[in-house]
Amino acid sequence: MIESFFRLKENNTTLWREVGAGFTTFITMAYIIFVNPQMMAAAGMDQGASFVATCVAAALACLVMGVYANWPVGLAPGMGLNAFFTYTIVAEMGYSWNVALGAVFIAGVLFVVMSVTPLRAWILGSIPMSLRIGMGAGVGLFIGMIGLQSGGIIADHPSTLLTLGELTTVDTILAAFGFLLITGLSIKKVPGAILIGVLTITVLGLASGLVTYEGIFSAPPTIAPIFMQLDIVSALELGMVSIILSILFVNLFDTAGTLLGVATKAGIADERGNIRDLDLALRADSTSSVAGALIGCAPVTSYVESAAGVSAGGRTGLTACIVGLLFLLATFLSPLAGMVPAFATAGALVYVALLMMDGMENLPWSDPAELLPALVTIIMIPLSFSIADGIALGFVSYVTFKVVSGKHHEVTGGAWFLTAIFATKFAFS
Repeated sequence: MIESFFRLKENNTTLWREVGAGFTTFITMAYIIFVNPQMMAAAGMDQGASFVATCVAAALACLVMGVYANWPVGLAPGMGLNAFFTYTIVAEMGYSWNVALGAVFIAGVLFVVMSVTPLRAWILGSIPMSLRIGMGAGVGLFIGMIGLQSGGIIADHPSTLLTLGELTTVDTILAAFGFLLITGLSIKKVPGAILIGVLTITVLGLASGLVTYEGIFSAPPTIAPIFMQLDIVSALELGMVSIILSILFVNLFDTAGTLLGVATKAGIADERGNIRDLDLALRADSTSSVAGALIGCAPVTSYVESAAGVSAGGRTGLTACIVGLLFLLATFLSPLAGMVPAFATAGALVYVALLMMDGMENLPWSDPAELLPALVTIIMIPLSFSIADGIALGFVSYVTFKVVSGKHHEVTGGAWFLTAIFATKFAFS
């Protein structure tokens, strides 16, 4: 039954190869079950409930991807989007986490609509590649600043805004060591380098007395404090438009880039570049974001770490289903998740941040009209501490520089439309 449903022979794979690939993918992305609850707790959400919601949302998304699209891709709440949720929508702009979940839900619904209509192709074609690269790199820097701050490596300063933190404290030393450990293991291509790093620093925290032992296994905490607690009505106000669009764009481009990369590595793309069942994979991803918001999660998205499972031989949705089942089993690890301190995940955040900046080599460095708006986006996302404002400034500067350089005919209708929305937002905010 499994062979016929997932078409294992047709995809040149076996049952045990898919199971091994599923374990590999899970190990590489399991760090999210420790990082995401901390992010959500910083937004005021119950950390135990957020831990369970993270695992359940990831499990459901992986099962949908595996059964519906038959793709070997793992999904979970997205890094970057969870930081945007907590540190921009809630902390900076002052909205409640309920309203933030409402915005995630609306963005997810729009993503679903785009996935089943030609609107997806129009949007993807309307956004210049330079700005797409800028968004990814800027979000990376944003996550990096959060990691450096939570690890005590940087701190606020009344005169210079930022300064180097106190590097002689034990927790800061452990945070820095965590980054070095993760980086070193990754260079050595050790599977699960991030997870190993987070758990190692947690153990060292226990040994140094900075962490209190609370156990490893227990029954999952209740999800009731956050389940179905989103506020969709309040998220429909005009001021939330740029937030919803930012969630949508980051999720869309992140998903599209991940799926295209994994498809190529898995042999899902043919010699002409046509990708089998791409629409099904996009629908699975977009509906998962909607379901995740209902459960109580930041946007759920496809993980680039799925490439590790593909490298281990994963070729079908059975790989994704194994990942989903492992996320369900992980719900019994809530005491362990509660013990992981912020300085143990700081190194992971900085490492992921650096990975997200790899696209900068593809920027058009010889074309200022394309390059400068991307750099504005990259710089202003972390400096404004707002993904939404950074993206908006990138669009406004893109259109401005194109007009000034006499290349206004290169600006697509979609880019004009989005720039008008963002400029209006700045004018009346």
